[in-house]
Amino acid sequence: MLRGFTVPKSPFGQAALTPPPPWHYAGDVVGVEFWTDADATAATLPNGLSPDPKSNGHAVMMFLDWQFTAQDDEYLEPARYQYREAFILVDAMYRNEPVMWCPYIYVDNDAALARGWTQGFPKKMGSIFQTRSFAASGPAAAPVAPGSRFGASLSAHGQRLAEACVTLHRPVANGISLLSRPTVLLRYFPRLAAGYQDKPAVNELAMSITDDLTVTGAWIGKGELNFPEANGEELNALAPKRIESGFRYSVSYSVSDLKILEDHGS
Repeated sequence: MLRGFTVPKSPFGQAALTPPPPWHYAGDVVGVEFWTDADATAATLPNGLSPDPKSNGHAVMMFLDWQFTAQDDEYLEPARYQYREAFILVDAMYRNEPVMWCPYIYVDNDAALARGWTQGFPKKMGSIFQTRSFAASGPAAAPVAPGSRFGASLSAHGQRLAEACVTLHRPVANGISLLSRPTVLLRYFPRLAAGYQDKPAVNELAMSITDDLTVTGAWIGKGELNFPEANGEELNALAPKRIESGFRYSVSYSVSDLKILEDHGS
């Protein structure tokens, strides 16, 4: 019998792109909170979500430097289980509940790609970098302190898609307030067979569930963000019209479940 949580299925299950959940994450985040064109954010929403009339056009762009593990100390294989990620979240409503929707997300690791598609994150491959902070002081250390600056960038297929800079001003007492809305995703897997290509095998609106969410070392400050135009991409349509703030924090959480809100394929 072939084994493995994801493809490729194999005799021992070790060839699978990612191990079975629970999945555990820890990382550093550099991000910018901003406002963009309300019609542009509304145009990205799937069936089941609607614009938030109170904050439509509000969005967050985040760059993350991640470390992952499951149940077998996978973090000891950093080449396979460290990765970087960049994504945008826009405000929306699911019925009467304020949520965030992820229209675009990029990673530099195939295992993270597989986990994302399983959850409903529409992950694509990209090249993501951000300034790291180190404990040893020096000109390159980028300490988490007033006035420190953190840069971040996203590229794909040889094109720059996003660039950001955050200047830290002050710590935030309640860092978890930056993640006050749940994230809603679309689990969508099409069929290739002729006659069924408009009838996806999976078409589910889902809500991300995070266990033991911890945010620490949160700082807020000035944010700068730019989305250059790029062929074959649509992130630029959500380019900032007004920057709210920049932020940096460290985060950890676990994933072992997913809440299906609506099944549009049944």
